[in-house]
Amino acid sequence: MRGTASFCLWYNEVRKNLNLLENEGRTPVPRPKTKEELVLASKENYENLKLFISKLSEEELQTPFDFLRDQKKKEAHWKRDKNLRDVLIHLYEWHQLLLTWVHSNQKGNEIPFLPEPYTWKTYGEMNVAFWKKHQKTSLEEATRLLEQSHREVLELIEVFSNDELFNKGIYKWTGGTSLGSYFVSSTSSHYDWATKKLKVHRKNCKSH
Repeated sequence: MRGTASFCLWYNEVRKNLNLLENEGRTPVPRPKTKEELVLASKENYENLKLFISKLSEEELQTPFDFLRDQKKKEAHWKRDKNLRDVLIHLYEWHQLLLTWVHSNQKGNEIPFLPEPYTWKTYGEMNVAFWKKHQKTSLEEATRLLEQSHREVLELIEVFSNDELFNKGIYKWTGGTSLGSYFVSSTSSHYDWATKKLKVHRKNCKSH
């Protein structure tokens, strides 16, 4: 499936960007390859994200993101997100993509992971649409929405066995990619991405 092949390319790009964001001297967390590892990594990375957010000062929370000084940060998300709310909403909306996709296909309504008209080549436009949609959403509401969707995704993981999650070819609608890869991308890896992005923001605040 062309969509699945594009997903694999996208996922590899995400992993590369995560490695670039790694703190110096820190060993990257291995990608989950079992259900147990997925649940553990999702919970741990989410709690690490919440812990880091709790330590942000009021000034760091109020200061708009500004990553444009670093010429290496060329990915669209560096320009898109302006504050913590934007990051949390991004995580929430990708949870919604995952939940809708899995639930629909479980019921026999085969739909692609990305809603029309978006593809894995144009998903950046979808992310901008999510950003625009939530410009009036408060940080408190964004936090509540993410907490709820995080729980829903963890509950959905429990529905599947280890083989159903990480063996390829189990479900026609996942193509040549395992179902677990989609969960990893939308949970543990995405939480790690968010934490690292916020760390860059804090570093920028301290350097001003």
